[in-house]
Amino acid sequence: MLTHQRKHVSLSIMSTDLPVESVVESTATLYQKDSQRFHLLLNAPPIKTWQEAKAQNSPNIPATPAQTNARVSGSPRILWLEISPYRVSMTMQGNPHLSYRHFWEKGIYGMNRYWLPGESLQNHQPIRLRNFTRNLTLSGNPLPEHLRVEYELWSGKLQLGNYILNLEIQN
Repeated sequence: MLTHQRKHVSLSIMSTDLPVESVVESTATLYQKDSQRFHLLLNAPPIKTWQEAKAQNSPNIPATPAQTNARVSGSPRILWLEISPYRVSMTMQGNPHLSYRHFWEKGIYGMNRYWLPGESLQNHQPIRLRNFTRNLTLSGNPLPEHLRVEYELWSGKLQLGNYILNLEIQN
C-alpha cells in the first residue's frame, strides 16, 4: 500500500525554557506505509556554522570568502520522519558536520544519537542523549495534518530542557 504525495510542510522545534528554535518550511514527500504509518522526506537548508550566523547577523563584519562559499555550496540536509500515532523517529543526513536520529514514544525514554565527524577517517561513536516523551499527538484522517511531540532532553541525570516538535502538513 505504498503511495506518495507531495505536500507543503512546516517543521519546528523549540525549547520552552531555553532560547532555542528552528523552523523549516519545505515541500516534502509523504509516503503512506499502511493506514496509520507514514514516512515523510524533506530537504532542509544547510546548517550554518556559528561563524556564518555571526557574520550574517552583523552587517558590519564582512563574510570571508570561505563563509560565502559555504553558504552557497553547502549541501541541503535530508530529514526523514517515520510517523505513527504511537511513535515518531526523525533522522537527519546530508550534512558533513552533523547527523542525528531521534526516537520518541509517549511515556517512554527514547534515544537521541548525534554523529559529529572528526578529522580522521575512523568510525566515530555517537553522542547519546535520552528524551522523555510527555505527549505525542497525531491528527488528520486519512493523511496526517498535524504532529506535536512534547519531550524532555536528558544527558545522564542532567535535564537539557523541554522541547516541542511541531509538524504541520498542508493537504
